[in-house]
Amino acid sequence: MVRKPTSKEPARKPNMREAILAAAEELFATNGFNAVSVRDIAQAAGANPGSVTYHFKTKDGLLLEIYRRHCGPMNLRRSELLAAARRVRDLQDRLEAIVRAYVVPAFTSGSDLAGGGARFTRLRAVMSAEGNEVARKIIAQTFDDTSHAFIDAIHESLPHIPRTDIVWRSHFLLGALYYSLVTPERVSRLSRGEADGSDAAGAIEQLVQATVAALQAPALDEAVPARRRPVVSSKT
Repeated sequence: MVRKPTSKEPARKPNMREAILAAAEELFATNGFNAVSVRDIAQAAGANPGSVTYHFKTKDGLLLEIYRRHCGPMNLRRSELLAAARRVRDLQDRLEAIVRAYVVPAFTSGSDLAGGGARFTRLRAVMSAEGNEVARKIIAQTFDDTSHAFIDAIHESLPHIPRTDIVWRSHFLLGALYYSLVTPERVSRLSRGEADGSDAAGAIEQLVQATVAALQAPALDEAVPARRRPVVSSKT
């Protein structure tokens, strides 16, 4: 059963298109893409199903528009910050600036329409986990170009680390970013209140420093042999 959005919507919506987008985003973030129908979205938006198809053609088109309106501004800001980071001369400082250029835009948007917000981050996490082919294509279309640019920039700063290792470590950063934005209360709880998980500035610094350290770790093909120990046979 599809759960209805829990957040209260204003009595007067600015227009039906925006109402449909807001309802769809909340439903997708709560229930996933597969479980939500056009009729569910229309009902939550106070519209009829024909209005959804009129504005967005299909449910796929609706999801694509949600990603576009959030991620266009976020990707643009990331590209601007990345261009500035690549001009930093010191390699250590440059690497930190590159990682910061990726992390900061996800936190600094207070508006759901500008790329940030816990609801859209939750939606992204759900879409990634759901394995829907439509969502997978939309995610690739939205993020792959920017992701390649960041991976290439990191590789330029760490040319001795294989690009495949950098891809893995960047992948881990994305997971940490999702989790930090969606469940900040876990940090507060596990630190017994000594850390504030909702402190965006603190979260950014923790993510940047942890990621820089991870990126600078020895390449996997160098690190694994160093950890191996000879097997001692036990003879009785």
